[in-house]
Amino acid sequence: MFIKKRRLGLLAAVTASVLISATAHADNYPDKPIRVVVPFPAGGFVDGLARPMMPLMSERLGQQIIIDNKGGAGGTIGTAEAARAQPDGYTFLMVFDSHAVNPHIYSNLAYDSEKDLAAVSRLVRNPLVLLAHPSVQANSVQELVELAKKDPESISYATVGPGSSNHLTAELFARQAGVKLTHIPYRGGGPAQTDLLGGHVSIMFLSSSLAIPHVKSGKLKALAVTSAERSPALADTPTLIESGFADFDVQSWVGLLAPAGTPAPVLARWGEEATHVLNSPEMQDRFKQQGLEVVADSPESFAAFLKKEGDRWGSLIKELGIQIN
Repeated sequence: MFIKKRRLGLLAAVTASVLISATAHADNYPDKPIRVVVPFPAGGFVDGLARPMMPLMSERLGQQIIIDNKGGAGGTIGTAEAARAQPDGYTFLMVFDSHAVNPHIYSNLAYDSEKDLAAVSRLVRNPLVLLAHPSVQANSVQELVELAKKDPESISYATVGPGSSNHLTAELFARQAGVKLTHIPYRGGGPAQTDLLGGHVSIMFLSSSLAIPHVKSGKLKALAVTSAERSPALADTPTLIESGFADFDVQSWVGLLAPAGTPAPVLARWGEEATHVLNSPEMQDRFKQQGLEVVADSPESFAAFLKKEGDRWGSLIKELGIQIN
């Protein structure tokens, strides 16, 4: 009986110690610089959000935030590094929509996306835009589909690689339209956009933040957006649902993660501060120009969204036979 009581006493002491430690951590946090891993090269979509956002986060938190670009292998190299980091609240990870599908594409990931990483918040989302080069003899989705049906090999589409959001979206579109499109993969968004602008490929599904400047300049035609509702930044461009594609709602997004085991108060603090920063006038002005929408959801909501996205695209990935070793 004495031994049992002693064990219970030790357990209570350990539990109290952990709670006190977590409380102290929350009270003193942060007391040193914080690293935010961006698992893509500088200049891309995710980096383009991190650069203006993190200085404002730094002001809110009272500590320097260092952006660490660790690109390669569709974002999986930097993600693996962040997943291995100490869960002490001093390492965070900004991910793109590819994060939810990478476990279905890469057969030997060095991390478990559900067990090794904790959801903090989905930050922003924006629709993809179905863009066409001016030489394409179609000014609507219906006309594009008619062209593809007349000549199955006439319409090519650019992507940033197999399994990317623009690849999966294009394949989903082709299946619903009942057409065959020719996939032209590139090593990055820059080369893909360059060839689309040059007329070397016919169409591309591109995030609205990157598509808007090309549409405004008249260099590319916007045939549709992939969100359920029209984008305020491209108010004259119909949705794919309006164009006859039922329930077609696909959006690109950026989210924030941390190593699993990061104290809950720290995750909550980052979620709250991120929401404040994203809704600041400075960021809102930027988002309005880029067609971005703030999401800023809870850790629980973001985790459920990641699971849903993975399930949504998993069957299509399997059907397409996309596998990267």
